[in-house]
Amino acid sequence: MADRAETELEWDRPDMGLHEECGVFGIYDPAGGCAQTTYYGLYALQHRGQEACGIATINDREQSFYKDVGLVSEVFDKQTLQRLNGTMAVGHVRYATTGARERENAQPLTIKYVKGTLAVVHNGNLVGVDQLRQKFEYQGAIFHTTSDSELIAYAIAQARLRCASVEEAVCQAASKLRGAFSLLVMSPQKLIACRDPWGFRPLCMGRKGQAILFASESCAIEAVGGRVERELEPGEVVVVQDGRVQSIRDNCRGKSHMCIFEYIYFARPDSIIAGQSVHQARVNAGRLLARQNPVPADVVVGVPDSGLDAARGYALESGLPNVMGFVKNRYVGRTFITPDQQSREQAVRIKLSALRSEVEGKRVVMVDDSIVRGTTCSQIIALLREAGATEVHMRVSAPPFISPCYFGTDIPDKDRLIACHHSIDEIRDMTGADSLDFLSLDNLQKLAPNARCGFCEGCFTEHYPIPVDGSED
Repeated sequence: MADRAETELEWDRPDMGLHEECGVFGIYDPAGGCAQTTYYGLYALQHRGQEACGIATINDREQSFYKDVGLVSEVFDKQTLQRLNGTMAVGHVRYATTGARERENAQPLTIKYVKGTLAVVHNGNLVGVDQLRQKFEYQGAIFHTTSDSELIAYAIAQARLRCASVEEAVCQAASKLRGAFSLLVMSPQKLIACRDPWGFRPLCMGRKGQAILFASESCAIEAVGGRVERELEPGEVVVVQDGRVQSIRDNCRGKSHMCIFEYIYFARPDSIIAGQSVHQARVNAGRLLARQNPVPADVVVGVPDSGLDAARGYALESGLPNVMGFVKNRYVGRTFITPDQQSREQAVRIKLSALRSEVEGKRVVMVDDSIVRGTTCSQIIALLREAGATEVHMRVSAPPFISPCYFGTDIPDKDRLIACHHSIDEIRDMTGADSLDFLSLDNLQKLAPNARCGFCEGCFTEHYPIPVDGSED
């Protein structure tokens, strides 16, 4: 995980919300043009990482790459993409939960070693990173980044020295790593997709003509005109070589623990994950909130963007009108500097404004996805009151956070989680809401009824699928 100084910087951002580490995209296409397709795939995954991005390609077994800090549209131009032309590509959008926000930590991670070249893109976080890094350093490894993704690349390269093929090396390395890693590995001849044995993060496969596609979410495959074929099983390794697809299930454990927050917040609403519509899961959360603790009110509003679907569900279940209570400024980037509390409060006002014509003189149910520290929601509630709302009842489509995440979400440590130190009534008073309710743990289980997977709910329960101190299972 990030060190303390880094984490404090993360929480000085204007949106003050949660973030996920990254999104990955990969393609094999004998017709070429893979860099351009990857560019559009990353564009569709931009919500998963807005700090840095990169693309690596293979053309006639020669590797090229380009990466930098910034949004996809800022980092790549037409000339850069033309220089990256190839028949295979992997791409990455990054949000730093481990490692500093520098160009060196942007992905793909590209390495040259005795067996050739590798490009690796990774979504997730490993546990036991310090011990693993120390082990490799004692073996002579020299690390150029502070990202745990470099540990994965080194583990694969090290295993490749003993294995007959790169896919065998990926399988061997994956069997020894602990934590969340949905990753793509590109050698001069093969494109390999791998999902960790616990299935913490999503990874799907699709096709477009002769092209074979991989992406963190189905929306990215559909955005480039592809058809989603299936999701990788937890522990599965899929190898693409010359258009042939091979599945290796040696590391499959038979039980998954995907992050439940993919449905609540991370994934795009138009994605399908494990057979469950993300949009419908969020609507379900709103419906469950309305049944769980109804309140007399006049209108329902959602906090953009992740609270909008849940607000729709609350309105459908309660019979209340669902109105647009906020206008969001789409041009406020995440690099907006907020050095002090006054600046942070101003940043919220720049990003959101309440729509007086919809809330003035009304009792409002405000729906959002989570409360972390409580500072942002108190400012948003204040915006509604200033716009004339007579009452503001806050409903949260997730349970209270009581523990940090170790698998790729920047939920901070307990001393900055408001629910670890205050009761729901105290949080209500601190945020200025007239009433407050979180989705219950029982209802959390009903959020995604069509999902063909189990879930990790450690940030809500303190019970994790694997030890988080680096010890073995």
